[in-house]
Amino acid sequence: MYLRHFALCEPPFGLTPDTSFFLNRAGYQDALNVLLIALRSGEGFVKVVGEVGTGKTLLCRKLINAVGDGFVTAYIHNPYLTPDSLLRATAQELLIPMPAGVGQHELLDRITKALLGYHAGGKRVAVCLDEAQAMPLETLETLRLLTNLETEKRKLLQVVLFGQPELDRLLEQPSVRQLRQRITFSLDLLPMNRVGTDAYVNHRLRVAGYMGGVLFEKGALDLLHAASRGIPRLINILCHKALMLVYGKGDTTVSRAAMLLAVRDTLDAQRTENRRFLMGRVSFLPWLYSALGLVAMFAFGLILGVVS
Repeated sequence: MYLRHFALCEPPFGLTPDTSFFLNRAGYQDALNVLLIALRSGEGFVKVVGEVGTGKTLLCRKLINAVGDGFVTAYIHNPYLTPDSLLRATAQELLIPMPAGVGQHELLDRITKALLGYHAGGKRVAVCLDEAQAMPLETLETLRLLTNLETEKRKLLQVVLFGQPELDRLLEQPSVRQLRQRITFSLDLLPMNRVGTDAYVNHRLRVAGYMGGVLFEKGALDLLHAASRGIPRLINILCHKALMLVYGKGDTTVSRAAMLLAVRDTLDAQRTENRRFLMGRVSFLPWLYSALGLVAMFAFGLILGVVS
């Protein structure tokens, strides 16, 4: 909608995890480096915990892209699975043939043989599980038993768990204490500070092809960080809405007033907004529709002028 107006090559604040927008600072590069070291050193379990919207899925995909040719990776994005379904999902990701009607014992045997084959070929195998806080306890135990497969030198299967803070509470259960003891690296993915928020916004604009001057005024960025709490997903939502509004009005910079309207239209951003900002609440959408209407009327007028 606003790409041409701001001379952008692609939307800078999309919600789909796109590794081309990965930010090499603000803790994310450090987290990636630790994960790469952990996998290359042969650690069995690694855990990454972060609040909703802090970029766990993006980090997971970046890790899969960064491990290199020496690894075979499996990405399981929905681990709310039964033990049997987890084994089948793992086998499918590792391209292990599964004839119809194969039982759990035979399936486990096929996985074991495949892991040994990868090991003989000089490959390591890593399974990345996103949203791991949703995994049932019995499935976690199956995952632990799967990582028991090893040679005298190293594990045949390594696991990286990505989850919300509820994952820590899940791992406190006595029934999974053996798995908890095998977690050798545990990372917390934190929201960004004020400097990190600025860097994040500018980085995404550059990747999207923006070559102009200051697009977000300082007051807009101050409010953005306060309302988003440094959470990347909220930053993306607020910046996208603010750019839509600015485009609709025909402006070229995002002011604090424009960001305020975006904040007032975003439910999760309102809960940390100062009370005085909420007085005289104004809905974002009527402003946007009115602004877009003016743009359309202006364009229509130009067309009529040309025709006449």
